[in-house]
Order: sequence, then C-alpha cells, then structure tokens
Amino acid sequence: MKNFRLNVIIRISILSGTIFLLNYVYNETDLTATLLVITLIFIMQIVLLVKYIDRTNNELTRFILSIKHSDFSQTFAAKSKGKSFSELHSAFNDVMDKFRNTRNEKEENLKYLQTVMQHVGIGLLSYNEIGEIEIINNSAKKILGIPHLKNVITLNKLADNFGLKLMQLRAGDKIIEKIVDKDELIQLLIYATEFKVRNQNYKLISLQNIQSELEEQEMEAWQKLIRVLTHEIMNSITPISSLSATVNDILSNAENDEIQLDAESVTDIRSAMTTINRRSEGLLKFVNNYRNLTRIPKPNFQIIQIRELFENASKLFENQFAEKKIKFVSFVEPVSLELTADRELMEQVLINLMLNAIDSLANTEKPEINLNAQLDTRGKIVIRLIDNGSGIPEEVVEKIFIPFYTTKANGSGIGLSLSRQIIRAHGGMIRVSSTPQSETVFTLRF
Repeated sequence: MKNFRLNVIIRISILSGTIFLLNYVYNETDLTATLLVITLIFIMQIVLLVKYIDRTNNELTRFILSIKHSDFSQTFAAKSKGKSFSELHSAFNDVMDKFRNTRNEKEENLKYLQTVMQHVGIGLLSYNEIGEIEIINNSAKKILGIPHLKNVITLNKLADNFGLKLMQLRAGDKIIEKIVDKDELIQLLIYATEFKVRNQNYKLISLQNIQSELEEQEMEAWQKLIRVLTHEIMNSITPISSLSATVNDILSNAENDEIQLDAESVTDIRSAMTTINRRSEGLLKFVNNYRNLTRIPKPNFQIIQIRELFENASKLFENQFAEKKIKFVSFVEPVSLELTADRELMEQVLINLMLNAIDSLANTEKPEINLNAQLDTRGKIVIRLIDNGSGIPEEVVEKIFIPFYTTKANGSGIGLSLSRQIIRAHGGMIRVSSTPQSETVFTLRF
C-alpha cells in the first residue's frame, strides 16, 4: 500500500487490535503459548511500523546530507504516498534545483573570473599569511620568468629579498622593485591589497613591468632638458663666438698692415670684450643655477603649524602687496592644521609661488592672491595658492616645471622646478591649473 497516511492508520489499527487481544489473553485465559505468540506479533508490528516511518526520516537525512556535502545530484521521486509526501518531495526537489542552479552560476562566474584573470595584461599574485600561492596568472609567470610558483619566499632568488618584501607588504602599499633577468633590467610597479576568505587572510599583488614606460619618460625628460640647455647655451655662445671672431679680425688686420689700432677699433674691441665678459658671466651663472638645482638638501622633517608657515612667507611681501594694491587673503581650516615638513624648504616653495603670482598680477585690475590650506575627503593636506592674474597659456602649462624653462625676460627657470623637487622630497605632489586672464591655481597635496 503506497499511501503513507492510510498505511499508518491501518498499521496503528492492527497494533491496537493486537494490544487488545494481548490484554484479553493475558487476563482472561491461561493460554501461555498463545500469549507468547501474540507478544511476538506485537513486537514485530512495532518494529515494522518504526521501519516504515524511518523511511521518511531516511529521505530527510539524505536531503540534509546532500546539502552538507554539496551533492546536488540527488532527486526525490514524488511517489504516491499521499499528498503530504508529494508536497515534501516537491519541496526537496525545488531546494535541490535552487542549490544546483546557484552552484552552477558560481562555477560559471568563477570560470569567467579565472579566464579574465589569466588573460589580463597585469600580473596577479595571491597568497596566504605563510606565503603559499593561491592564485597566479599567466602574466605574473611571464613577468617573473617562472613556469610555476608554490611559495612567495622562493622569489628571493630573483632579487635580493624580493619574496620577503612581498610578504611584508600591507594593504595600499605601492613600491617599485628592480629585477635583473638574464641581463635584462625589469622594473616592477607593485601594488598590494588584502582580503579575508573563510577566516583566512590573503594578499593580492599586482605586478606591472614599467621599464619601457620609465625609459620613454626618461628619454623625453632628457630631450626636454637638452633642448632648454642647448637654447640657453647657444644664446651665450653665439654672441661670444661672433664677437671673438670680430676682435680676432681687427687684431689680424692691424698686425698684417703693421699699423696701430685707431680709437674706433680700440672702442670696438673693448665693447666686444665687455659683451663677451657679460655673456660669459651669464653662462657661468646659468651653470651654477643648474648645480643648485641638483643639490637640494635632504628635508629636516618637523611638525609645523601651517598657519605660522603662511604668516612667515607672506610677511616678506607685505610691502609689495601694499605698493601694488594686491589683496592678500589667507586661511587655514582647521586653524590648528599641522604638516610634517622642512620649514625652510616649504617657505622657499611658497616664496617662489607668490613671486610668480605677483608677476602675473602686473596688469590686473583688483589683483588678489588667496593662500589656503585644508583637508580633502581622503584626509590629505591640500595647500592652494590662487591668483586672478594673466594666467598661463595652455601650451605652456606642461612646460613650466621643466628646469630653465621660463617665459620671463629675467627669469632663471629654476624656481618652479626646484619647488616641485622639494615637494616630491616631502612625499607630496604639485599641480597647476590655469584659465588665462581669469585664475591660476597651484595645488600642493601631502
């Protein structure tokens, strides 16, 4: 009989009848053998009933174990054991289908991510707290020049303590590491992040070979520097060469004709020598400026109040502000904002920027300079110097930090370049944005 409910009712009814018969034989008769047989039948009926009910428990147990072991291949046939069993089997099958679909979806997503990770151009490397590799893509193997990797520490053979350095990285760390592979220099930009899976900490490292980019930028920087140096040197050498040739011709002609130089020739020679001397001094000053640019002292870091830094730098220009009717506005938010920096070097940067701002305000009505400091949304200190002067043309903005590049008649072209090197020595960045005849903003970010 397949209907579970009816089957249980019949079995319980027979069991109840057996209990009644057992009680009757025991109390009303002396049939010991019959009593023993009925008792055995009673026990057998209980065992059969328990086994029959256990079939339901077994199916429930099979369902739970299949979930526990992620075995979603199990199915539960809707046999005709009654409506309740059909609904139960149907519910089991629905749950199994959902689990099966969820697992298939996760497997498809995992395969998709693995495919993307293996084909991305940046090397990716993931490992646990003891350095055991969990994930390494083809790009990482190619960059590191290894067919396989089991532990990060084994990368020590590529460079001095390279594997140990990777182990010591923390989330957000970014470093550049040099590796020499078969006489080839590789410079890796390495970025680290951390995540946690099943209470296990992992690090994910991205590796990018930036050697070619660095070489290209270095070559471009050298070309820009050489163009500026060549321009400055030629400006001095050309008149020196021309004037020296003129003096030589005058002296040669006088010597060949065996005549004394007249007053006009002496004046020409003296003028030429004066010009040669002046241009030579200018060239010497240019070389000294270049030497100063390459000898920036190491910052003497100390905690300084930005408000005091602004006050000290602005006091130097109080007379110029008054003479040129420049409105100077300064504020720090919060007032107690502090910066870890070299006071003298930072004052030099502000002086350079304010000098440029003052020069740009020469032909501006209602000239104004605004110097302010505050924290950005990421908690970094941002210092801005804003003026409403003539501004910087778009084609010039990218060149103003190049050493010796200047648009001023008497400018040396080292102020902004020196300022950028000082800011970089402090671990910061300097940027400029300008709208000609409207506003120029120099932004220092630490």
